Amino acid sequence: MKIGIGNDHSAVVMKNQISEYLKGKGYEIVNYGTDSEESYPYPIAGETVAKAVVNHEVDCGILICGTGIGIGLAANKVKGIRCAKRTQQC
Repeated sequence: MKIGIGNDHSAVVMKNQISEYLKGKGYEIVNYGTDSEESYPYPIAGETVAKAVVNHEVDCGILICGTGIGIGLAANKVKGIRCAKRTQQC
């Protein structure tokens, strides 16, 4: 399975942790986000991953930003996408 992952500047560390975990489980990861902590607009990452899912470039997508709300809203503007926020309390 090929998974697209997108993030803004606030989620670089988390994206890398999730990517490494999934690679260890045998998934192919396509990075659509930033690898820098310099300011990066979450709408670009959200839209890019959503379009990759709709165009069957990846099987599914994971989006990560500071709150998880903005990036999901950007993804949901792409026809055919239904993105929802999942939170986990530690």
